[in-house]
Amino acid sequence: MSHYRCISPQQAYTLLQNEAVAVADIRDPQSFSSGHIPHAIRLDNQSLPDFIASTPSDRPLIVVCYHGHSSQNAAAYLASQGYTEVYSLDGGFEQWRSLYPEQISQKA
Repeated sequence: MSHYRCISPQQAYTLLQNEAVAVADIRDPQSFSSGHIPHAIRLDNQSLPDFIASTPSDRPLIVVCYHGHSSQNAAAYLASQGYTEVYSLDGGFEQWRSLYPEQISQKA
């Protein structure tokens, strides 16, 4: 059975410092453009097949949404697709933003 784990923003921050980690942000385009975790990829139904084809399944993967609820479903789905180390970010991007305001990228 495939599964994911929840990860605190602090644990995610540490993981992002020490390893090559993929970050999939499932929020809407406007929210993503106004701010996201550095190097995050915005993931939606249209980009999902390319993401799965191009992102190694053995690479740690953190899934981010607004508040940490929707990312759990997406993380479970990605785990079922063969990703071996999948995390859902507790508190979502809003929690990340409050703890790490200097760790926000914007896309014009």
